[in-house]
Amino acid sequence: MGLVYDYLSMTIKTMIYIIKGQMRTMARECNIDARGKFVRLVGGSVSVFAGIVAFLLILAGILPENIFTTASVVGMFAGGALGIYEGRAGWCIARAMGIKTPI
Repeated sequence: MGLVYDYLSMTIKTMIYIIKGQMRTMARECNIDARGKFVRLVGGSVSVFAGIVAFLLILAGILPENIFTTASVVGMFAGGALGIYEGRAGWCIARAMGIKTPI
C-alpha cells in the first residue's frame, strides 16, 4: 500500500509542478477597457445575487431541490464569481483565448 501511495503522490506532485510551470508563462495582461470591466463586474454581481436568491428559494421549499436547480445555483455562483474576477482584474478569459467579444 505504501508503494502505491508513494507513486501516486509523486505523480500528483509532478502534475502540480507542470501546471505551475505553465502558469508562469501565461501572461494575464489587461485586455478589456473600463466599459468591459464595468459590465463584467455588474453582471457578475447580479449573477451572484440571483444565485443567493435561488438558494434561499430552494431552502424555503418554493423551488424544487433537484439536480437541475442545484446545478443552476452552482452555475450562477461560479459564473458570477468569474465575472467579478474578470471585472476586477481587467482580464477576460474569452478574449485571452482569442474570442472576439463586443464589450
